[in-house]
Amino acid sequence: MANMPQDAGIEAIRAKGWVNAHKWLLLRRASQLGILSIFVAGPWFGLWIIKGNLASSLVLDILPLTDPYILLQAMVSGVTPETAAFVGAAIVLLFYVLVGGRVYCSWVCPVNMVTDAAGWLRRTLRIHGSSYASRSTRYWILGLTLVLPAITGGIVWELVNPVSILFRGIVFSMGLAWVLILAIFLFDLLVSREGWCGHYCPVGAFYSLLSNHAVLRVSATNREACDDCMDCFSVCPEPQVIKPALKGAAQGIGPIIMANQCTNCGRCIDVCAVDVFQFNNRYSNRSKSGIQPAKDYSKHTV
Repeated sequence: MANMPQDAGIEAIRAKGWVNAHKWLLLRRASQLGILSIFVAGPWFGLWIIKGNLASSLVLDILPLTDPYILLQAMVSGVTPETAAFVGAAIVLLFYVLVGGRVYCSWVCPVNMVTDAAGWLRRTLRIHGSSYASRSTRYWILGLTLVLPAITGGIVWELVNPVSILFRGIVFSMGLAWVLILAIFLFDLLVSREGWCGHYCPVGAFYSLLSNHAVLRVSATNREACDDCMDCFSVCPEPQVIKPALKGAAQGIGPIIMANQCTNCGRCIDVCAVDVFQFNNRYSNRSKSGIQPAKDYSKHTV
């Protein structure tokens, strides 16, 4: 987007104070680091609250949790999972169907901290220009990660999955994992704005498919107060999802961001000085005209 503000969030800090202008960011970091801490507490300190990793784990030796994306790849490769794996996947699926699949990207995935850092530095250094790739590219990559297991008989994606590599690196020592993580950081910083998460990551593509009917949504509830500062577009990892909810009143589009690409990260809430946005539920999506939109407006561009 052209004419992007260079100091997004400055007015929000002045209006709300630093903490309130970073509330959801701080909570996301606490979530991401807290989840990592629980996983590493076992190998590092012998406190086995969770055994396993982000792909498959057992909580307190009772509750199984399974990444449904990994389970699907395993099944395609010819593996017959145990019942516990299906139970764990069902629990995870239910959670993300309710709160939005891409919550995984912004509240759980450790790579998000790397790409967020690249995005912040990109804005700080005022790096302009970006290579272009369709956001549908990630869905083609997702399809490829499901075809390759059928051909090779192995979960090929896990050999290069940055999430798994970073997790193993943190637990056992980074080693060559630094190379991949640094490459993603530099790619987002110098080559493509929000490049990895927004255009190429198949994990985010998979979880976005679970968001179509999610209850938890971000809403431009106070959109009449918008002063067109563009800060929300500047910080949003998926800015194309904002415009329908923010500017769609004349077309009878409700204020809820209905697009499945929204990560529910809360950046737009934090950065808005006039509190246009807040978390809400999908059933509040009515414009002042009373029209309830039936379609997904995620393909609108900004």
